[in-house]
Amino acid sequence: MTNKFRSRIIRICCLFASLLAGCVSHAQDWTMKKAPLMTKWAADINVNSPLPEYPRPQMVRKDWLNLNGLWEFKSGKASDAVPVGDKLPGKILVPYPVESALSGVMEHHDRLWYRRTFTVPQAWGNKRVLMHFGATDWEAEVYINGKSLGVHKGGYDEISLDVTPYLTKNKEQEVLVRVYDPTEGYGQPRGKQENPPHGNLIMYTPVTGIWQTVWIEPVQNISIKHLKLVPDVDGNRLKIKVDTAGTGNNIQMVATVKDGGKVIGTVSGNAGAELSIPVKNAKLWSPDNPFLYDLTVEVKSGNIIVDKVDSYFGMRKISVEQVGNVKKIFLNNKPLYNLGFLDQGFWPDGIYTAPTDEALKFDVQVQKDFGYNMVRKHIKVEPQRWYYWADKLGLMVWQDMPSANSYRHNPPPVDTVQYRKELERMVDGRFNSPAIVTWVLFNETQGQKASDGSNLTQRMYDVVKAKDPNRLVNPASDNIYKDYIGDILDYHSYPGPKAVDSKTMATACGEFGSVGLVLNGHEWLAGKGVSGIMVKTAKELEDTYETYINMLAEFKAKNGMSGAVFTQLADVEQEINGFLSYDRVSKVNIPKVRAMNERLINQTIADTQQLLPDATTTAQVWKYTVTQPSADWFKPDFKTAGWKSGKGGFGAGSPPNSIVNTEWNTGDIWLRKEFKTGKLTASDLDNISFHIYHDEDYEIYLNGILVASAKGYTSNYVTVPLSADAKKVLKPNAINTIAVHCHQNGGGQYIDVGLFKVNYKSDR
Repeated sequence: MTNKFRSRIIRICCLFASLLAGCVSHAQDWTMKKAPLMTKWAADINVNSPLPEYPRPQMVRKDWLNLNGLWEFKSGKASDAVPVGDKLPGKILVPYPVESALSGVMEHHDRLWYRRTFTVPQAWGNKRVLMHFGATDWEAEVYINGKSLGVHKGGYDEISLDVTPYLTKNKEQEVLVRVYDPTEGYGQPRGKQENPPHGNLIMYTPVTGIWQTVWIEPVQNISIKHLKLVPDVDGNRLKIKVDTAGTGNNIQMVATVKDGGKVIGTVSGNAGAELSIPVKNAKLWSPDNPFLYDLTVEVKSGNIIVDKVDSYFGMRKISVEQVGNVKKIFLNNKPLYNLGFLDQGFWPDGIYTAPTDEALKFDVQVQKDFGYNMVRKHIKVEPQRWYYWADKLGLMVWQDMPSANSYRHNPPPVDTVQYRKELERMVDGRFNSPAIVTWVLFNETQGQKASDGSNLTQRMYDVVKAKDPNRLVNPASDNIYKDYIGDILDYHSYPGPKAVDSKTMATACGEFGSVGLVLNGHEWLAGKGVSGIMVKTAKELEDTYETYINMLAEFKAKNGMSGAVFTQLADVEQEINGFLSYDRVSKVNIPKVRAMNERLINQTIADTQQLLPDATTTAQVWKYTVTQPSADWFKPDFKTAGWKSGKGGFGAGSPPNSIVNTEWNTGDIWLRKEFKTGKLTASDLDNISFHIYHDEDYEIYLNGILVASAKGYTSNYVTVPLSADAKKVLKPNAINTIAVHCHQNGGGQYIDVGLFKVNYKSDR
C-alpha cells in the first residue's frame, strides 16, 4: 500500500468516525471558498479541528481544549445589541480571517459577531478556566454567557482571559466575540493591509477578526502567567523569571533544564524574582546547529505542584562588535553575515493564517533550503508556532513591528499610544524565541512621525532597548530620516543592493531585488502581475540574483557590510517578485541559489586579480565608434580602421558614481579591445566576473560569441559572473577580443566594462 493510498484510507476512516459521533452535521451548510490561487495544504484542513496543535510551544500545558472549528457569525453594526442566545445566520471556520477562502466566507466586513458554545470538561473539576485568543484583528470584546470581559485593541497579540466567574455549572457555555477593524481608517498598526486592496501596488487584502487559534485550559488558583528567559552565553547560565497569577501560601517555583533526558541544571526560588540556572559547556544555538534545551517550570505550594509548563530555550548571543574600523554583527562572539528573504507571511487561501502547521513549517524550511540563515519578518507578527519552527530549524529572525500608517496620500494620524502598546506586546510576546535576533521598529518612514510631526524613532528605540537590551535594534529600515541611532544602519536599494558606510553601527541593505518572473498557472491576477523589473526565464532570474550576490560579496569585503535582505520569499497577490509563487511553487533551482548564498555567508573576498581593469582601477584605452559598423563588428578578425581611441568609461549627463573619461552623447556606441588574461585554471573560471556599469542596454561579445546582455540601467558598477558560453570561449594565457555595444534610451548615459577574478577566504 502506497503512503498516498494509506493516507486516503485514514482520512476516510476519520471522516466516518466523525460522522458517527455527530461532529460534522453542522458542517453540511458550510463550504470552503476558492481563491484565485489555493495552496496544496488547503485540502489537508480538518474542518472539525483546524490547526489542532497546541499554539504556545514555549509554555505548554498538557490539559487544554482547542476551540477552533466552525463558529456562527454575522456582519455587524456599531449600534448592534449583543446577540446573547441568538443563533447567528452564517458559518465561519475559525481561525481563518473572514476575507479568506479558508474561512468559507471570503468577504470583508468592518464589524463582525462570532458565536459558539462549548462545554468545560468534567475532569477539570473546580479549576479556573482560562480562554486564549492567539490574535484578533483589531478591536475585540469577548462575552461569556452574556457578560462582557472587556475590550482588547491590538491585531497581533494574544488575548488571555479568566472566564471562570462567568461560567454556569453543568451547562453549555456561550462565547460571543464582537470585532471591529477600521483597517487604514484609524492609525493603528496594520502592516500591509488595505481596504480595498491594491489602492497601492504593495498593499494587500485586509484581515478582520479571529486569525489565530482559540483555546481554553484549566489552572489552579495560582498559575504561571509568563516566562522570561534570557540566555547568558558569556556567563554560562540561563536567567529566568516566572510571573504568576492568583494567590497562594508558601509558593515557590522550580525550573529544570534538560539536554534530552539528562538533567543539567535546576533552580528554585520565589516567583517574580530573577533566578539563574548554570548551563556549563553550553551547546550554542546557531543556524548551523539550532540546539534547543528542554525546560520544565513548576509552581509549588509546599510540596504540591499547582501548575506546570513545558518550555525550551536556546543558548545564543547576538551583538555588534568592532572589527578594524567597522562594526559587524556577531553571533555567539563570532562575526556572521546575516542573509535572508523578506517574508511577508501572506497566503493566497488564508491571507494572514497558514492553512496548516505543516504549511507554516514549510515557509521556514524552504528558506533554509535556499541557503539563507536569516529572515526579515516583514511588518507582521506571526503565530507563536512559526517562531517555534524558526527556533527548531535554525533561522535567525529580524522581526518587524507592523507599520501604522502606510502609503495612502492622506493617512490618519498615527495613534502613538496604541503603537507603543502593541510594540511592547510584540517584544514581550515573542521575547523567549532564540531565533529572534533583531527588532525592526519602523519601515520606510511608515508611522515614524507622531501626529504633532515629531520623530518617534528615538522614543521607541529607548522603549525597546529598555525592555530587551540583549538583542539588536534596527530603528529604521531604510533610514530616510537619517536617524543614526541603534545597532544597524539599514538602507533599501532596488533592484540591486548598495553599500552604506558607518563607523558606529553595523550596516545592512534591508531590502533589494524585486525581480519578477511569471510562473504560468500560479498567478493571483493573470497577466496583471507587477514587479520592480521583469525577467522571462528562471535562468535570467538566477543570473540576476547571482549578480546581486556578487555585489554583496564586494560590499562585505570592502565596506564591512553585515547583512542583506532579498525581496522576496513568495509572490503576494499582484506582486510576482518572489522566488516562490504565491501558492509556494519554486521558480528557480533551489540548490543553485543555496550555493550562491552559502558562499556569501561563509566566505569573504580576499583579493581580486584584474584581467581587464575598468575605470575604477586603471582606465583602459578602447577602440570605439558611434556610427553603425558592419554586421561583423564583434568578430575577432574585424578591422577597426576609422574607429577612434578613448579611455573608458564613456558617457554623458552625469550618471551617478560614474567615471567619464571619454564623452559619449549619441544613441549608440560600439567598443572593442584586446586583452590577455594570463594563466587560468578550470576552477579559476568559476570565480571570474565582468564588472559593468551600463546606462542603458548592453551586449558583450567575447571572441566573437555573445556572452552577456541586459536591458535597462544601473546606477553603479555591478558584478556579472561569466556565463557558461563565456567560460568556454575565454582563452587563458592568450589574446582575447572583447566587443561591447551600448544603446541609450534617455537621460544620463554611461558604459564601462572590466573583467576580474576573485579569490575567496573562509570566514569559518
